[in-house]
Amino acid sequence: MDKFSDMTMFVSIVKRQGLAAAGRDLGLSPATMTARLQALEERYGVKLLNRSTRHVGLTDAGELYYKACLDILDNVSEVENLIQNGMKEVKGALRVSAPKDIGKQYIMPILNEFVAQYPDVVPYLYLDDRISNIAESGRDIVIRYGELVDSSLISRRLSPSRRVLCASPEYLAKHGTPLKPEDLASHDCLVMLRSNEELKTWHFQEQEKKVSITVSPKRFSDDGEIIRQWALEGAGIALKSVLDVQADINSQRLVTVLNGYMKNFNTSTMVSSADLNVVYISKQFQPKRIRLFLDYLFERFPELLEKSGDLRS
Repeated sequence: MDKFSDMTMFVSIVKRQGLAAAGRDLGLSPATMTARLQALEERYGVKLLNRSTRHVGLTDAGELYYKACLDILDNVSEVENLIQNGMKEVKGALRVSAPKDIGKQYIMPILNEFVAQYPDVVPYLYLDDRISNIAESGRDIVIRYGELVDSSLISRRLSPSRRVLCASPEYLAKHGTPLKPEDLASHDCLVMLRSNEELKTWHFQEQEKKVSITVSPKRFSDDGEIIRQWALEGAGIALKSVLDVQADINSQRLVTVLNGYMKNFNTSTMVSSADLNVVYISKQFQPKRIRLFLDYLFERFPELLEKSGDLRS
């Protein structure tokens, strides 16, 4: 059998969680399925599946092969669709990941507008920013703050940004306004968790002077939206991207403090690491729906920012 048929068979086994069920889908007997899987494993000299009478599980090599098969089969399907239906066809799943604040305020409305134009596109919106391996996440587009480490991916800046310290007027009226970074030691601070790391050391820069302050955390969360909500409720001071809290500042629900300083969670490249970026995998046959959505995203996002009031300066 050719490699493409083997890939189709292997993906079916994993999805159907068994050789017999996959064989029924493919019109092959259990004996044939067993023989083909054995030949596949012998070809590569590795075990791809751990099998029991009721369950199949991927080995490390099997997981790598499975993900590669999905990617290849998806590309082939896209090419076939282009050939059969022409370039005008825009359909299929569109998987987008974004931080919760940005996702709800900006990306969700943009997605809604896009699928209204292309009703055969099915959007998946994942509200998180904790993806460690974008290439293996299955997401088409990842919107995230910070720099790109993996050079095999494409990163385009969606919007410049900066981090601000903010609190509710009620909190500041009760506890006072910090005038220098050192004053934060006596304030209640709302601290992000990232991969179980407590981001409680905040870094500041005023011209050439740099200072790092370990704050006193009042509350922790790994969800930026919860940090924002706690700040709105007067629970303490938060270090947020200005894009996340722009509308709250405009409406005076939140007030920024220590405005003369650059601020971040790390000490390197303090300004650029706070920018909002769009990350995606470069593919030779990138589906048209992804290309169109990227164009639409870069067109509409600045317009929505301008409508809400731009505080990046």
